[in-house]
Amino acid sequence: MAENTDFPEVSAPDLTYRVIPSRFPPINAFEIVTQAEDLEAVMELEGWTNDRIVSHRLRRLDPSEWVYGRANASVVMAAFLHGSPSGTRFAGSDLGAWYAAAHVETALIEVLNGLRQEVALSGLDEKTEEYRAYSAGLDGTFVDIRGAAPDLHDPNSYTAGQVFGEQVRASGGTGISYDSQRDPGGWNFVCYRPRQVEKVTQASHWRARVGTSGKIFVEQLSD
Repeated sequence: MAENTDFPEVSAPDLTYRVIPSRFPPINAFEIVTQAEDLEAVMELEGWTNDRIVSHRLRRLDPSEWVYGRANASVVMAAFLHGSPSGTRFAGSDLGAWYAAAHVETALIEVLNGLRQEVALSGLDEKTEEYRAYSAGLDGTFVDIRGAAPDLHDPNSYTAGQVFGEQVRASGGTGISYDSQRDPGGWNFVCYRPRQVEKVTQASHWRARVGTSGKIFVEQLSD
């Protein structure tokens, strides 16, 4: 596997987009905190620490990286604290990361692929899900593996990507710029530094429905 230094670095565009299911409503635990030492107490009151994995992940983030006291801080922190138990493309199970795309359509296609897989694996005839998007600026530069490293872009295995991604995180890197595997030509990012996810603003809402055929129908609910 290539080392971080084998790739150039690139800045993200002024705005990037993240799409998440609306069934995960924002809980304003981090917006109301003004001091880091109050954060765990507020999280417990808000129910964030009911899951012991959340507390474990918070301890893995240095307090200097915690985001609080600003709009949508909880949305940012949730990406790191509520990561997948099996990890994601460029992050292991111990700590999540902020995934985004240069275009909102790419971000939506990425999550809709997950909805299609859920229906295929569950045996359901169909499923409907609502989603909301957030726009954000990503500060810093990103290790740019676009057009290279097929093992890191493997659509069926995240093993190599997780190892590489955690190397980038451990080295102090901001994150990775990579090719979307669900939207050909799409440009994706993973950011490992919560404080470098800036000016997060809620954007569009959609409702999506997918059946056993795998065809997805999308309705935009708001701009």
